[in-house]
Amino acid sequence: MKVAIQGYPGAFHEIAARLFYQDEIEVVPADTFEEVVSLVESHDKADTGIMAIENSIAGSILYNYNLLNQSNLQIIGEVFLRIKQNLMAIPGSRIEDLEEVHSHPMAIAQCKEFFRSYPGIKLVETKDTAESARYIHDHGLNHVGALGSVLAAELYHLDIIVPGIETDKRNYTRFVLIDHFIDAPNQQDFDKVSVSFAVSHEIGSLYKALKTLSDHGANLTKIQSAPITGRPWEYLFFVDFLLQENSRFGDVIQGLTMTTRGLKILGKYKTGKQHEL
Repeated sequence: MKVAIQGYPGAFHEIAARLFYQDEIEVVPADTFEEVVSLVESHDKADTGIMAIENSIAGSILYNYNLLNQSNLQIIGEVFLRIKQNLMAIPGSRIEDLEEVHSHPMAIAQCKEFFRSYPGIKLVETKDTAESARYIHDHGLNHVGALGSVLAAELYHLDIIVPGIETDKRNYTRFVLIDHFIDAPNQQDFDKVSVSFAVSHEIGSLYKALKTLSDHGANLTKIQSAPITGRPWEYLFFVDFLLQENSRFGDVIQGLTMTTRGLKILGKYKTGKQHEL
């Protein structure tokens, strides 16, 4: 199984993908989420892909929601992963030796409180946590540290100087597994559904759509609005809901079709597991 990820081997995306498939996979690195989508849509070098979609602290990643909505991809599963940021460096280095720490902007933001005690360390934003670790290893940078996963430290032979320096220890990211809608498995054993839709500006229009879910025993777990490009003050809604009886899926979709505009099914899949690593 070849899985496209945004980032490099050792990134949290790789960890989430391995947790989902629970077997050997080949990671296909990509610089951007657009590239991930392109690789999976074309099946060029990748069978499936994975992308972060929301974080328990930072909230929804609207850019990725829109990428998914505009693609020919379907969500086929999800993983919830606790993000533990570790400070790592060349073996033998001490935190007192570090002049800079490199990592993705999100990782740095999650660790700002820790670095208040080390004002002499410059925080440098890069495009990926694992790529930062690889760069330090490849160039033998003794005075530069990185933030990232235990897997990244192992792959690039770095020592973890201080483990778990993230400010919030309840920091989780939700990752979704994606495949081309033609190749996505026809899942019969599902309990979660993701859709997108718009509604009219009439009074009660969103209420009618959400009432459809309630009327058919669906439990709303997430709703997120995003501006519709080119249509000022109009919004697209991304909705996740659970079904106790997935036999009612057809009734829910029929009801949403009658009460919304441009309904798109983004995926139906099993609720993901929460992993503490």
